[in-house]
Amino acid sequence: MLKLKAFRAIDDEASCKLFVEGHGNVLRDYGVTKITSANADWTQNPSVYVILATNKHTHEAVGGVRIHIADGVTPLPLENAISIVDERVFDLVKKYIPIGTGELCGLWNARSVAGLGLGSYFLMRAGISLTHQLKLPTLFALCAPHTYEISIQKGFETEKSIGKEGTFIYPKLDLIATSIIIKDTANLPLAIPEEKDLIFELRDNPHITRTEVGPKGAIEIEYDLQLNIDS
Repeated sequence: MLKLKAFRAIDDEASCKLFVEGHGNVLRDYGVTKITSANADWTQNPSVYVILATNKHTHEAVGGVRIHIADGVTPLPLENAISIVDERVFDLVKKYIPIGTGELCGLWNARSVAGLGLGSYFLMRAGISLTHQLKLPTLFALCAPHTYEISIQKGFETEKSIGKEGTFIYPKLDLIATSIIIKDTANLPLAIPEEKDLIFELRDNPHITRTEVGPKGAIEIEYDLQLNIDS
């Protein structure tokens, strides 16, 4: 059984450390040593919120994802990453800041849970559901080829105004990333019905335990997604 817990980064130093260590281990396993979303500076950023996945029996950190709120001061990870090849990303994000936007980033899962769908299915759904609490009408992300269709099913679309029709060589020369965005997180009009229903259930019931079905079968997950947000 897994537990997905959401929190503000600056409120839980110990959990942030588990996230950083786990994410770093996964990136090194894949030979990626330089990636902007893996920078640990976010742990001191009051505009960052985190979901950490742990094994309820062993308490091992097995995955995570973050949402960085665009505040007009600290660039989003995708701005730092993409601006190296296309500075138009700064104006793109700036356009959405008055509306309210952020980035879903730092998605990872440990090899011990590989194939369960933890990252690309359960953590991504949970992250999108948090936009309701965070009052973020729009949400950016960068995705790899193997998570592109999964992201599209959840309501993202390609942001083609930057890069080569939205694609970039990142974070190393043999990997392609695509810039994607949800322009209406409240209604998710582009999401397939099944994904929309699952995300809305998490949005409406941030404390819930449910049996999830992933690529390798069913798994029980306890969601603890209620954030303590200052008024």
